[in-house]
Amino acid sequence: MSRKTITWLLCTLIIIGNFLGMLDSSSVNLALYPISQDLGISLSQVQWVIIAYMLVLTILLPFFGKIGDIFPKNKVYSSGFLIFAIGAFLSSTANSIYTLVLYRCIEAVGASIMIANGPAAIATLFKGEDRGKALGINACIVAVGGMSGPAVGGFLIHLFDWHAIFLPSVPIALICAFLSYKILPSYVKQEPFKFDYKGFIYFTIGLFALLLAISEGHEWGWKSLKIISLGILTLIFGALFYFRDRKINYPLIDFNMFHIKTFTFGNIAVMMSYMCMFTNGVLLPFFLQEIEHYNAFVAGLLILPYSIASSAVAPFAGSYAGKNGSRLLTIVGPSIYIIALIIFTTFNPQTPMWEVVFASVVMGIGNGCFQSPSNNAIITSVHKGELGIASGILSLSRNLGNILGVALTITLFDSFRNMQIHNGVHYQKAFLNSYHWTMCFGIGFGIICLICAFIAYKPRKENV
Repeated sequence: MSRKTITWLLCTLIIIGNFLGMLDSSSVNLALYPISQDLGISLSQVQWVIIAYMLVLTILLPFFGKIGDIFPKNKVYSSGFLIFAIGAFLSSTANSIYTLVLYRCIEAVGASIMIANGPAAIATLFKGEDRGKALGINACIVAVGGMSGPAVGGFLIHLFDWHAIFLPSVPIALICAFLSYKILPSYVKQEPFKFDYKGFIYFTIGLFALLLAISEGHEWGWKSLKIISLGILTLIFGALFYFRDRKINYPLIDFNMFHIKTFTFGNIAVMMSYMCMFTNGVLLPFFLQEIEHYNAFVAGLLILPYSIASSAVAPFAGSYAGKNGSRLLTIVGPSIYIIALIIFTTFNPQTPMWEVVFASVVMGIGNGCFQSPSNNAIITSVHKGELGIASGILSLSRNLGNILGVALTITLFDSFRNMQIHNGVHYQKAFLNSYHWTMCFGIGFGIICLICAFIAYKPRKENV
């Protein structure tokens, strides 16, 4: 077997890990209602099945990015697969909301290990054009995992029940854990392990408070004592973390990396791209079921064209960026996002299925064009010794964009809809107006993404 074949096999393992992490995080979306019915809990309680997973996954990303820079890649990555498999299996056996949330947190630990170290591991395996292509495929598959999850979840729920959505990941993760341990590089960096535990605690408390406030603001009220207290905690512990990491020799996050224009504005652009995508991603299933009256399985299938288009475009975009730089495609991608969201603002009860598919394909092409070049440029803008930290921060940006996109979308949509219903507008019209207005905010996120990409990425070929 040739060296190139072995390298691409390693890359495939890494990409499968990232895909499983994101697929699992989103496949439970369509399962929330049957879970609440089976366990006898409210929807406000069952949402923690998703929130807890995303909070744990996101908070631990910088930590596991640091771990990935120091310990052997094969042991780190195989541990991630194994922990994920254990958590997924336990989740399939849960019989209460408390055990389910606990098991989802175990899953999230494994997913965080894999997602934090994926781009860094790929960057060590490839150079030049192949690196761009591999990073592009990885970034695309992460997004595809997030967006195709509802379709997979809907299919399994349709055939079995909600417990079944966790089981397919178990054998795949166990096989990949074994293969990762056997064939991934076992290189160990020859330096003592130093980790800023105090900074990590500050970071965890600050980020947890921020994400909890974003996730629950629309339920608790943005002016409530709980949200105000969480805001104060975020500011205090965020400041403590920043000033501590600025003065120690082994920081959790090297803030000097943010002096690199490509790294800073590139991460902001990535975060905004996910906010833009998930503005529609979180509402489209509701539109398809509430207004078009499709069942969960059909609604899930109608999301798949996005994933297919994104998967088809990403390798070519990554290859192009490796040869010609990231500037062109990172401007084209957000521009296509904006066009797709404009199409979504025209949706109504008579919108035909082909138009839903067409708009999803357009959005998928935009994602495929943008994610590949942007991830390549961001990762290769830092020193080789900081690849793990940079990878963790990049994954953090993606997940923050995901959570912010979902939280802000739900808040805006609910606010618009409730205001109109209160004013006597018919439910269906209130839903459609709110859907269209929320898409306009998604267009705004796309414009910010476009501006940041224009600033971040060089118009010439990147020498990496």
